[in-house]
Amino acid sequence: MRILPIASAEEPSLTPDVLWDGAMGDYAPAAADEAGNRGGLAARRQLATSVLLCLMTDCAADAAQLRDGDVQRGWAGDPLAAVGEAALGSTLWLLRRRAIDAVETPRFAVDAARAALQTLIDQQAVAAFEISAEARPEWRMLVLSVTGTDRAGATVVAQRFQVLWDEDRQSAAGSR
Repeated sequence: MRILPIASAEEPSLTPDVLWDGAMGDYAPAAADEAGNRGGLAARRQLATSVLLCLMTDCAADAAQLRDGDVQRGWAGDPLAAVGEAALGSTLWLLRRRAIDAVETPRFAVDAARAALQTLIDQQAVAAFEISAEARPEWRMLVLSVTGTDRAGATVVAQRFQVLWDEDRQSAAGSR
């Protein structure tokens, strides 16, 4: 079953902006200059919100990526993949169990982000993504940069994310 909004001329169906504070996402209230947005939620950064949702939603990992005792995560909508829908989300959540290093951690992050964002290319929301990651083990941090371009090569979205390891998670990951 699917429930789809039917847009009316009086009130358009807009995807609300989601802001990420590093721990959770929340909707952004509409600004005063969005008088036509009677829903009260900002709806100006749909592509940035789509990138955020693709990266920050947990996608189920392949069984081979899981270790004994790992809990399989994933979004409740993932079963739609069985009927031809692409799974939403990324496996960036698997980074939490890794000790950070300067080579493998960025490689994993770029691959996970690329796989998660492919759906936006498939839907022709963007033509391509340039994704890079830089690990800073001394700060227990990874910086993930995502730039999406349109068919003419113009930047349509550019975002940077910090992935931080706390000591408890890093030491637990190193001991497994």
